[in-house]
Amino acid sequence: MKIGIISLGLIGGSLFKVLCKTNNEIYAVTRNEKTIKKALTICNNVSNDLKTLSDCEVIFVASPINKTVEILDKLENIVSKDTIVSDCASVKEFVMKKKRPYKFIGSHPMAGTEFNGYDASFEDLFNGAKWILTPSDNIEEKDIKKIEKIIKYTKAQIIITTAKEHDLAAAQISHMPLLLSQALMYSIKGNKLAHIMAASGFRDMTRLSASNLEMASDMAEYNRKNIEKSLNKLYKSINFLQKTKVKKIFADIKNTRSNMYSDEGKNIFK
Repeated sequence: MKIGIISLGLIGGSLFKVLCKTNNEIYAVTRNEKTIKKALTICNNVSNDLKTLSDCEVIFVASPINKTVEILDKLENIVSKDTIVSDCASVKEFVMKKKRPYKFIGSHPMAGTEFNGYDASFEDLFNGAKWILTPSDNIEEKDIKKIEKIIKYTKAQIIITTAKEHDLAAAQISHMPLLLSQALMYSIKGNKLAHIMAASGFRDMTRLSASNLEMASDMAEYNRKNIEKSLNKLYKSINFLQKTKVKKIFADIKNTRSNMYSDEGKNIFK
């Protein structure tokens, strides 16, 4: 299969490194000349020209959220109506609004680190992670099977849902925590004693604050409504927990978290 990847940052670079070890024909496009030189040591089909992807059966757009729509628009004049194009943005509703002349499947690999760029990418990034698919109306079962076949090379777990459901869930478990982590880190600015006293708990709570600034800004802009809903729900939960000192509630919280990260929790969508 001929597969294209646009943008070789953490997500695109990791996908590139995985797929280059398969029997597929991989083409990649990036504007970063240094990245092109590095990627050429793995695969010969790397350039800065989108037109090299014209014959690809499947194309992954792994660019920053704010660049995604622009690239999807450009592809309309390059690929055929049978080409499957899938973005990797962590917000889905805004990219699913426009009807495309090609077969568009929104996707979101729920994987990442606090680092970014091609040098931070690695083959095992998606291993065991969730990979969300939000197909558009013109997608057939055979199209889903084709993109699932590719994603399975990454050892990610595939979940199919709607863009609306995805964006609310992503706000609750990804976008809101990122913003809270940054706010928590900013809140101790100037407090030297807090800096000295901070231990593993604070370190773990603020790990996300070191994430890509562009990505954090895009999340806040493109999924603002759902983040606000999530923050309101969080505030109500805090008030409820402060007023309700019932052991059962805290036991439920502990059990819920345990189930989320257990093998049973991982298999819930299978």
